Amino acid sequence: EVHLVESGGGLVQPGGSLRLSCTASGFTFRNYDMNWVRQTPGNGLELERIAWVSVGGTKTNIWDSVKGRFTISRDDAKNTVYLQMNDLKVEDTGKYYCIQYTLSARGQGTQVTVSS
Repeated sequence: EVHLVESGGGLVQPGGSLRLSCTASGFTFRNYDMNWVRQTPGNGLELERIAWVSVGGTKTNIWDSVKGRFTISRDDAKNTVYLQMNDLKVEDTGKYYCIQYTLSARGQGTQVTVSS
């Protein structure tokens, strides 16, 4: 059974940093690209895609809303994809999920709260 488990969220002040992790099991992780999405109060129930990493980690894409502040990476030896978030803003508050679209897999999410 496919499982994705996110961790690393928490409460941080504006301008701070967090690193989210998503650990996968139940499939051959190295053969699949991975994504981070988020659900923020400003977007309601919409899942906003913010980052993508290719198989092997050679290519990444960061969406405009977080470009220059967030980076995505993966460690296939650990079956884990990361989201490094720097210069966090109040509007980054929300629940963050990793997703593998081909497998229709999504974790339970990890909450990020940016507040002074």
